[in-house]
Amino acid sequence: MIAQAFASGSRRGAHGYQARILPEVSRTFALTIPQLDVRLRTVIANAYLLCRIADTIEDENALPGDVKQQFHDRFTRVVEATEDPASFARDLAPLLVGNTLAAERDLVAHTAEIVQVTDGFNPAQRDSLARCIRTMCTGMPSFERRTSRAGLADMREMDRYCYYVAGIVGQTLTDLFCDYSPRIAERREELSALDVSFGQGLQMTNILKDFWEDRDRGACWLPHDLFARAGVELEDIRRNAVPDAFGKAYAQLIGVAHSHLRNALDYTLLIPEKEVGIRRFCLIALGLAMRTLGSILAKPDFTAGAQVKVSRQVVKKIVIVTHLFAGYSRVLQRWFARMADGLPLQALASDWRGLLPDPHSAWPRSDACGPAQAFTYK
Repeated sequence: MIAQAFASGSRRGAHGYQARILPEVSRTFALTIPQLDVRLRTVIANAYLLCRIADTIEDENALPGDVKQQFHDRFTRVVEATEDPASFARDLAPLLVGNTLAAERDLVAHTAEIVQVTDGFNPAQRDSLARCIRTMCTGMPSFERRTSRAGLADMREMDRYCYYVAGIVGQTLTDLFCDYSPRIAERREELSALDVSFGQGLQMTNILKDFWEDRDRGACWLPHDLFARAGVELEDIRRNAVPDAFGKAYAQLIGVAHSHLRNALDYTLLIPEKEVGIRRFCLIALGLAMRTLGSILAKPDFTAGAQVKVSRQVVKKIVIVTHLFAGYSRVLQRWFARMADGLPLQALASDWRGLLPDPHSAWPRSDACGPAQAFTYK
């Protein structure tokens, strides 16, 4: 009895920590996750926090690349329940002394509590989360290690990068939504045709918004060949001398992101109208991304992400619309059309998914992976 009471209290403590840390590490997800039914809320919050730990490893500038990979491999095993999370946390947290925020360091230090929540999920949920983290921790590093201000080679490389840092998250959400609802599961095939695109639309929006901040740290996720054809070398761009050709090429990428976000709307409308929580979760992220694209298009000479970030007033309007109309598909289509008015639209290549990896296939053991092998959703 004493042991059972202790275990129950420990689980409550782990769930309490997860609820407390979420708003400290993400304002956006702290806004969207509470929209979900409680049966989904806990697992999706947990999924986000697991991904955030993987991000923290990769983003810490005081860690050499080989050390990051060692911790990626160990974290994969932690989520797969083959390594002790407390030992992982004790080894990693003291090393996060560069650019890691205090809340992120605290999250890493409490990895055991987060994983204790993970361990309480059903087998399908645990398998999906483990696959997401394995994909992320084996794919993301190969791009991060070879990043430069010259950008990625081409659009296919950008697609692959976006898959590893966001598309896999879309696939994981489909898994969790289908596990939650048999009626949603009936539409798995249709949802699966759109979930990677949903993730890519959100990630491309972040890439376009954060171009200058990424460049300041020596990274660029734009396709080099697109800008080179316009006569622009990405590594030569300077804030005080941005050529018009750069803005025209940027508009093409806004059009690509817009196309992916159209797929995100279609994905959301496949969710039954009575599932307003899931719809709100998707729609808030979709609305923020669409309004951000509009801000970028309206200010092509922006030199910092803060200049094109949507205002709190716009965020409030999006939340209000989603609360009022999440269950009304035709209203949502008209809402999206108003946000899309004036945005360029670039058709996606018919085979854009063709080179993306299959997370359901057998992955090599993470301890056999190195920086040369090629996933993260922030």
